[in-house]
Amino acid sequence: MNGRAGTAVVIDVASGKLLAAYHPDAAARRVALPGSAIKPFTLLALLESGKINGQTALMCRRPLTIDGHKLDCTHPDVKQPFDPATGLAYSCNFYFTSVATRLAPAELRNSFLKDGFGSPSGLASNEAAGTVALANSEGELQRQAIGEWGVLVTPLELLRGYQQLALLSQHHDAKLAPLFAGLEGSVSYGMGHLAQPNSAMKVAGKTGTSLVEEGAWRHGWFAGYAPAAKPEIAVVVFLEKGLGPTDAASVARAIFAAHAATRNAGQASGAAH
Repeated sequence: MNGRAGTAVVIDVASGKLLAAYHPDAAARRVALPGSAIKPFTLLALLESGKINGQTALMCRRPLTIDGHKLDCTHPDVKQPFDPATGLAYSCNFYFTSVATRLAPAELRNSFLKDGFGSPSGLASNEAAGTVALANSEGELQRQAIGEWGVLVTPLELLRGYQQLALLSQHHDAKLAPLFAGLEGSVSYGMGHLAQPNSAMKVAGKTGTSLVEEGAWRHGWFAGYAPAAKPEIAVVVFLEKGLGPTDAASVARAIFAAHAATRNAGQASGAAH
């Protein structure tokens, strides 16, 4: 973390045991908007409810202002419609704010609550809990769907959420395939590509760069798991005054690289015996 303000936490996917933490107090008690790191859970709500499927495609119009907030897309202009997987991989605000209107405010709120947001993760004592509001307008619903209004999380809550996504990925539910393809695509070719270490171990995850209440700067998030095909660890990085795709993803890459090296050493040792 090189003295950065923020936190990084790692959990064992299978056991739910916290394996490592930098600034664990911040992980347990810092409450912030998650930005685009919440989009996988919005997509989960849409796919589980049948409001969209893997073929639901939209062209991104890029400029986006909702309730006076400028939320323009920053991904490359790919000149083709996004489906849910590519929309997630490229973190397309236009896609997510458009399809989110198919959910009622209570549906999105209840889905986030079911995913564990709004309650402590159970990973630390003296933990804070985030909050999930009920949107009162279409604009609030759209901003909540991309983590820019009405959903506040701690890093540990987000870690628990991504641990659950990692476990869910192993159920191989065809209806949810676009979600996991999007998480893998985010790191292989999309906005989270800097989180991929120089190893054969593939990472799945999502970046987030969230607005702040206190000023004009941003906070950076990366949340994900590895190996993508059979997850062993889940990781969350939160940086005060940082950007998700560059700063937070780069910290996550170092963590994933260390895990890959440990795995490789263990496999080599096992082969030697």
